[in-house]
Amino acid sequence: MPVTVLLVDDEPLVRAGLRAVLEAQPGIEVVGEAADGAAVVPLVRRLRPDVVAMDVRMPLLDGIEATRALLRSVDAPPKILVVTTFENDEYVYGALRAGADGFLLKRARPAEIVHAVRLVAEGESLLFPASVRRLAAEYGEDGGNRAARAVLERARLTEREGEVLRLMARGLTNAEIAARLVVGTETVKSHVSAVLAKLGARDRTQAVIAAYESGFVAPG
Repeated sequence: MPVTVLLVDDEPLVRAGLRAVLEAQPGIEVVGEAADGAAVVPLVRRLRPDVVAMDVRMPLLDGIEATRALLRSVDAPPKILVVTTFENDEYVYGALRAGADGFLLKRARPAEIVHAVRLVAEGESLLFPASVRRLAAEYGEDGGNRAARAVLERARLTEREGEVLRLMARGLTNAEIAARLVVGTETVKSHVSAVLAKLGARDRTQAVIAAYESGFVAPG
């Protein structure tokens, strides 16, 4: 089955460029477009895409609020890939904290765009881990840290689960973590699932952000 994508951006040229890049690839299908975040929820309900590639800054409803609305309103929501002009942007970090799964720069090369969509769809690695770490270092120092620390304390991760979380924060895939720990891939998947469940995180990105904001992993 192809990876299906919904494009959300107020600039028609950006949508056209992303569509051209993605539809040139086997196994990826663009199933719809929207010009603002306000249209995301009804379109997702109708089209059921695997991935939403969404601009972070839009006139009516920005990518942060659209992400919140989508995760709040849709059962089994798609992966959310924030599309942005600037990498080191507080809006990007806000979208990640709201539940987005990763971000993509508008100036990215075609191969990087395709890689980002596939990686987010698979959900087995963190997209641009070094950039997420920099964002956490710059924008993660706020009142949310106390809450994040409380979540980590309540989670009571085992030593092995903590080890897996640290390796997730470095961007390692399940296979890479398995090789590092000398265990099977299925064992790693079980540990990752346990970490997400204990942290109440919907995916690796949210788990890693919680790890940074709580101080469990140093973002510097």
